[in-house]
Amino acid sequence: MASKHKLNFVDLELQNLQKNNLYRKLRYGISKGSEITIDGKKLLNLCSNDYLGIPTTKISIKQLQSSSRLVSGNDESYKKLEDTLAKHKSQQSSLIYPTGYMANLGAISALAKKGDLILSDELNHASIIESCKLTDAKISIYNHNDMEDLNKKIKQNGKNKFVITEGIFSMDGDLSKLKQITEIAEKSKAISIVDDAHGDFVIGRDGRGTPDHLKVAKKIDLYISSLSKGLGSFGGYITSQRNVVDLCINKSKSFIYTSALPSFLVEYSFKRFQSNREKQKKKLEKNTLQLSNGLKQIGFEINSSTQIIPVIIGNEKKAMQFGEFLFNNGIFAQPIRYPTVPKNQARLRISVTAWLTSREIEKTLQVFDKAYRKFFN
Repeated sequence: MASKHKLNFVDLELQNLQKNNLYRKLRYGISKGSEITIDGKKLLNLCSNDYLGIPTTKISIKQLQSSSRLVSGNDESYKKLEDTLAKHKSQQSSLIYPTGYMANLGAISALAKKGDLILSDELNHASIIESCKLTDAKISIYNHNDMEDLNKKIKQNGKNKFVITEGIFSMDGDLSKLKQITEIAEKSKAISIVDDAHGDFVIGRDGRGTPDHLKVAKKIDLYISSLSKGLGSFGGYITSQRNVVDLCINKSKSFIYTSALPSFLVEYSFKRFQSNREKQKKKLEKNTLQLSNGLKQIGFEINSSTQIIPVIIGNEKKAMQFGEFLFNNGIFAQPIRYPTVPKNQARLRISVTAWLTSREIEKTLQVFDKAYRKFFN
């Protein structure tokens, strides 16, 4: 048996996390619609990424694939959904990955290489950050949505240049300045990549996403997105011109060296795509407006216009106390802390969904009003 003292450093690291109010632990719960039950306590769930709240679709579970897609795991259901997703984004081809994280890792590392230049927004998701590191390309981080900084940094040398941004930023809920970004990218002959996990199916015509909403859809070279947020299913995908997808099939390690996503999940995504998404989209827009306006009236500074609404607390310990107060009053909204967000910018990241009723939102606002008076007065 291995000597336990060799791992004592792990305890020290955990103690340091606890000391700085950065320790995390899993809470087990059962989600149903707008509610989540934790330890027998029912709470309104403000943490779900199932934005559209599409009613549950029945699926039949067939035999699970036990192979990668390049071997024997390439079920016919993939082609139907991939063709649909490519059409959804007006692209030539698409490719499904087991997760959105793996889609970022696979596509970016397959395209960019040593000698290239990557321009990445400083608030990009961790999966983009890690993807860029895998490429051996030069990485230049530009200030968040700062077009002057991007314009300056894109003038650096690079055989191929890539500008990578999110559509809706996952922690701040703000929109990327895609109109200016695509203009700058075009002038420098750079390839524009958008991770639109939080905008896809949620905004734009027929839910075509942030680039469509901002009227620059035709200027995006590569879309990376998720099936687990707006659609409330599971998986990730990329869509682009055919040669890009072909390259990913041949060089994308997170696609090649893993088992295929089960076909019943692919079929589930397709059925949810075919549902009445527009009805759910309008419900989500209404809920977002009601909750956002209500929080502003209470006194919170809300700058997001999307379904992701950060309530900035600042201090990590205070954010934990704020979250516990909400929990005790029937609201589940997890505090988000460093390193997910910068130090002393801890927040409650509210995810609005179409599951919520107007009455439930009013209840939420009443609890937030009590919390505001307790922690900010």
